[in-house]
Amino acid sequence: MIRILLADDEMLIRAGVRAILDTDPELTVIAEAEDGREAVDLALAHRPDVALLDIRMPRLDGLSAGAEILRAVPSTGVAVLTTFGEDEYLSRALSFGARGFLLKSGNPRELLAGVHAIAAGGAFLSPALTVRMIDRLHGLHPVSEARARVEELTGREREVLALVGAGLSNAQIARRLHLVEGTVKGHVSAILTRLGVGNRVQAAIVAHEAGLLD
Repeated sequence: MIRILLADDEMLIRAGVRAILDTDPELTVIAEAEDGREAVDLALAHRPDVALLDIRMPRLDGLSAGAEILRAVPSTGVAVLTTFGEDEYLSRALSFGARGFLLKSGNPRELLAGVHAIAAGGAFLSPALTVRMIDRLHGLHPVSEARARVEELTGREREVLALVGAGLSNAQIARRLHLVEGTVKGHVSAILTRLGVGNRVQAAIVAHEAGLLD
């Protein structure tokens, strides 16, 4: 079972998200929080596999709560629940290590897929947010620059990067490419270094920008 902490100050939103999660027999919500401080306390008490955090919450916002959770419980994958009006927060979420960006109003299948990807060690960016995030983080750089950066990778590294961009975990990439998981982990580490990015989501953005997923 994938154990989930759900934090949102709006009860109706929490109920709706939980109803979607409850449709998947492999997912279970072990705790709910009404604010960021409570989310941190519950993460320490329950050590969930995934924490789904709203951005705007009282006492402690979701981004600050996510950063605290990752420091205290690094095994928890943090995902941000966002809306189209909150694009300015996405770069902050990336900087503290969030691995998921999910739209509250998105397709329920995306929410389920995102939770599974994050629990497996991968990353997930709601497709509707991809272009917006690229524009925000890389809007000053031409697509040709991203393609040039990707061209510096080996053929195998480009294959791995494309699958990272698709949100697959190391284990899933290993199965897809018939590799040992440790080999994939080495490729991902090399990719992050050679692209000059700090995490899988940033690498996924470069993959999208360079057209590897087209």
